[in-house]
Amino acid sequence: MPSLHRARAVCLAVAVVASLSFLGGCGDDANKDTYKERPVEILYNEAIDLLNQEEYTLAAKAFDEVERQHPYSVWATKAQLMAAYAQYQRNKFDEAVIALDRFIQLHPSHKDVAYAYYLKALCYYEQIADVTRDQKMTDQAMKALQEVVDRFPNSKFARDAKLKIDLARDHMAGKEMAVGRYYLRQKQYLAAINRFRVVVDNYQTTTHVPEAMHRLIECYEALGLKDEAKRTAAVLGFNYPGNEWYSDSYGLVKGDLPKDQQLEEPKSSSGWFSWLW
Repeated sequence: MPSLHRARAVCLAVAVVASLSFLGGCGDDANKDTYKERPVEILYNEAIDLLNQEEYTLAAKAFDEVERQHPYSVWATKAQLMAAYAQYQRNKFDEAVIALDRFIQLHPSHKDVAYAYYLKALCYYEQIADVTRDQKMTDQAMKALQEVVDRFPNSKFARDAKLKIDLARDHMAGKEMAVGRYYLRQKQYLAAINRFRVVVDNYQTTTHVPEAMHRLIECYEALGLKDEAKRTAAVLGFNYPGNEWYSDSYGLVKGDLPKDQQLEEPKSSSGWFSWLW
């Protein structure tokens, strides 16, 4: 009897192995049926169609498939850049930056490399947070945009990059102003002065300078530094005579300065307002 049981067990094992082999063979056939190499033009055009339909996730995968099936074709190079663009459109900025860095590294002389640098800068620019939050992304955006300007100064991307750099600088100045106002409300006048001076010294072309100077006057008045307050009001009036912040500042110093007072333009090359300090 034991021999009979052993024989049955051996037969059962053989049957199981045979069944698994059969199923495995069927699985291989199914995989072969699923994967079919297709003409590169058809794959690329399908990916473009998905992009136009705003199916960005599917489009990114479709462009990746172009490169996977035809890695050495001209279409594969285009697909790399378009896959990054699809990732950008779906707000997957980290994935887009990785793809763009790869494109730039592999194709540094490509005719579209300027666009790759520009799109990478946009990935950072789109992530700029409001002035109450950390501005690391703003700094990265400014550096990436400046790289576009430096590398491709005559391109259409450089023109837009310059505009965005100005907007980013204004945003950075806004961050300094937000911190300075906080210190001012807390009556931490020296800390506030440091922040407002950063705006006046380092962000002279931004829209925040008149307010920064007015806030400096407020701090000087609070500290009893009358001469500093008057001198700052004079500079503010000379550079922004019709500005509302100058009107408020003039009231703070009680009109001690003649309205027709003229100041000579500073000769220092370190900055328009730097002589004041």
